[in-house]
Amino acid sequence: MTWLGQKPETEPVRPMQPATAVATPAVPQPIPVDRGEKMAPRTMAGIGKSLHIKGELSGSEDLAIEGKVEGKISLNGYRVTIGETGRVAAEIQAKSVVVSGLVTGDVDAAEKVELAATGTMMGDIRAPRVVLSDGSKFKGSIDMETRGAAAERRS
Repeated sequence: MTWLGQKPETEPVRPMQPATAVATPAVPQPIPVDRGEKMAPRTMAGIGKSLHIKGELSGSEDLAIEGKVEGKISLNGYRVTIGETGRVAAEIQAKSVVVSGLVTGDVDAAEKVELAATGTMMGDIRAPRVVLSDGSKFKGSIDMETRGAAAERRS
């Protein structure tokens, strides 16, 4: 120990001892609880920039389009996303549709259609929710009546 004004005492040099590894106890991880819910991961198919497809597209997964598609797209219960480089000339039926590129044709969505700021659409939209972002371009009509209400009115 050193007091003010005193010289520190020197400690004797100890020989080096081999380092010993310190074991840390493993932290138990929580075990996921199965509540009977089926949580299958959603997969997304993609159509790249260089692809050009003509015909009918149908399936059971989400779809991202960056290339060119002509024809009909039927993905009921799934999401269709048209990227900024995507060019679609087709009738689209899906759960929800997001347009950031160009769409020529009618869109029928069970939940929502969203036209992003970079998106252009020429055709009719039928969906309970429609979002037209500032800067987007749209020419057509919008029907936001739910399918159940439309069926009741016809009866």
